[in-house]
Amino acid sequence: MADQHIQAKLIALLKQDKIQLWTPPFTTEANEAGPGHMQELAVRYSQVVGFSQSEVEIALEDIRSQAVKSEKGNGTNRETNIATLKLILPTEIKEGNKKKHYLKTRLDITTQDLMNRIKEEFELKYIQLIVSGKTLSPDKRLDEQNVKNKSTVMVLKVTEPEGKKEMMELEEKKRVIEQSVQRTRKGFQILSERDGSEDPETTPFLEIADHMGNPIQIPAREKKALILAMGFHEKGRALMKKKEYDKAHGYLVQADKQFSKCDSMLLNTVDNYAVLQLDIVWCYRALEDLSSLKDAKKRLQHAENLFLICYGEDQQRLQNIKGNTGGEEVLFLRLYLLQSLLAYLESKNQNQAAKNQAAKKLKQGEELYRQLCLDPEKMTQLLNKGFTEKDARLGLRACRGNVEMAVMHITRRIEERAELKKKERQRLEDINTLVELGYNRKAAAQALHETNGQLDEAYRFLLDSSEASNSGTPQPDTDRQTKVDQSEEVRLAGGQASPLLLDNQGVIPSELRSPSAPSSSSEDPSTSSEDSTASGSNLPDDDLMKVLEYIPRHEEDYLDVTLEEESELIAQIKSYLEQLSANSC
Repeated sequence: MADQHIQAKLIALLKQDKIQLWTPPFTTEANEAGPGHMQELAVRYSQVVGFSQSEVEIALEDIRSQAVKSEKGNGTNRETNIATLKLILPTEIKEGNKKKHYLKTRLDITTQDLMNRIKEEFELKYIQLIVSGKTLSPDKRLDEQNVKNKSTVMVLKVTEPEGKKEMMELEEKKRVIEQSVQRTRKGFQILSERDGSEDPETTPFLEIADHMGNPIQIPAREKKALILAMGFHEKGRALMKKKEYDKAHGYLVQADKQFSKCDSMLLNTVDNYAVLQLDIVWCYRALEDLSSLKDAKKRLQHAENLFLICYGEDQQRLQNIKGNTGGEEVLFLRLYLLQSLLAYLESKNQNQAAKNQAAKKLKQGEELYRQLCLDPEKMTQLLNKGFTEKDARLGLRACRGNVEMAVMHITRRIEERAELKKKERQRLEDINTLVELGYNRKAAAQALHETNGQLDEAYRFLLDSSEASNSGTPQPDTDRQTKVDQSEEVRLAGGQASPLLLDNQGVIPSELRSPSAPSSSSEDPSTSSEDSTASGSNLPDDDLMKVLEYIPRHEEDYLDVTLEEESELIAQIKSYLEQLSANSC
C-alpha cells in the first residue's frame, strides 16, 4: 500500500510538471533509464512527498517501466492497426465453457467483415455487434466507429427476418442513391447538349459563365463535361446544406470525375475545382471517414495550391478582379480547420510536429472565424434596407463589416444581375432577327456566340460561312479550344440557367411548358441522353425541375455559410488537443 501511495503522489507531480518518463532524457532508445536524470528527479520529489530519495527513485523506476511497456504496446497497435477485442457471446454459445472470447482483428476492416468471421467461427447466421451501447453499422470500418484495442464487443443474435431486413435496407439505400445519381447525370447531359438556340420558353438550357455571370466561350466537348461536373457539384452542395453527407459525397465524387476530363489549364484558372476538393474533405469530416485520411490530405493540399494559383499571392489577383477578398475567406476558414483536424489525427501517433501544426492551423482558423462572425445589428440595418439575408451576409463579409460599403457592393451586384438578364433577352431578340433573315436558330446562336453578341458582325459571320460553304472552303472550327482569360476569370458560375428560369425562381410556368414533353411515368430510366436528344424529346417536367432546382440563383451561393458547423468543429478540435496534452503528461 505504501508503494501505491508513493506512486500516486509521484504520478500527480509528473502530470503537474508535464514530465513523460517514457521519453528522453528519462528513457533511452534502448528503453533503459536515462543516466543521472532519474536520480535528479528523485532528489527533487523526495523533498515534496516526504519519502527517502531511494524509495522515490524505486517508485519512479516502476512508473517509468510500466509507462514504457504500455507505450510500446500502444505503439505496436497503432503501427499495425491490429486490436484484440473481447467478445461477449450469446448465452447458448460456449467457447471453452467461457462466455467471453478474445479475438484479434484489424481495425481497418468493415463491421460486415468482422461479422462474417464471427458467424463462420461460431456458426451463427444473423447477428449484430454492439460497442458501448451502439450498434455497429455493417458498411462502416471498425476504427471509424470508435472500436479500439481491448474494446468489448457484444455479439447479439437476431432473428432471420431482422437480419434480412437490415441487409435489404442497406442494399435499398445504395440502390436509391445510385439511381438518383444516374437520373441527375441524365438530366444534366440533356441540358448540356442544348445551346440556347431554341425557344427558351419550351427548351431550357444551361451555359457556362464567369463569376460575374458573363458567358464563357468553351468548346462543346469540354462544356459538356463542365456542366456535368458543376451540376453534380451543386447537387452535392445542396445535400451538404441539408447535412445529408452520405448522399452528398456520391455526387461530389461524380463531379470530381467529370472535372478530370477538362483541360488542366482551365481548372488551374478557376476556383471551382479547388472548392470541390474542400467540399469532399468536409464530407469526410462529417461522416468521420477515417479510411480516407490519406486522400483527404492530398485533396486539401491540391485545394490550397489551386487557391494560390487562382487568387494569387495574398489574394491579389482576386482583389484586382472582384475588388474585394472578404467573401472567399470562408473557404480558407474551412481549409485551416480541416488541416488542423488532419494534423491532430496524425499527432495521435505521438507526432509532435503534427501536434504543433494542428495547434497552428486551429489558431489561424479561430482568428478568421472571429473576423467572419457578423454583427447582428449591422445585419439588421441591411435587412431593413430591403436586402435579402444572403445578400446582407455576403455583402458584409465582402466589405469586412463596413455597412456603407456593403450597401454599395450589394446594390452593384443586383444591378449587374439585372444587366445580364437584359443582355440575355437582347441575345434572344438578335437570334430571332437572324432567323427572320433566313438562318436557322442554331447557326444564329453560334454566330452571336463567336462574335460576342454583336449582331452586325454575327450577320457578316453567317454570310462568310455561307460563301465558304458554297465555294467548298473548309468551314471554321466552331469546336476549337478557347482559353479563359486568366486576368479576368476567377470561377465558372455553376451552370447559369436561362433568365426565363431565373425570373420564375427555377419554375417553368405551366403555360410555357412544351405540350410534346412526355410524362415522367412514360420515361424509361435506362434511356440514355443521346437517345432522348436524338429523338427530339424534352426532359419530363418533373425530372427537369429536379436537376434545375440545385442550380443556385445567386452566383456566390458557395460562399454563403452560417458558420454553425465551423464553430462546432473549432470547439471539437480544441477539445481533442486539450485531451491530447492531458494524456501526454
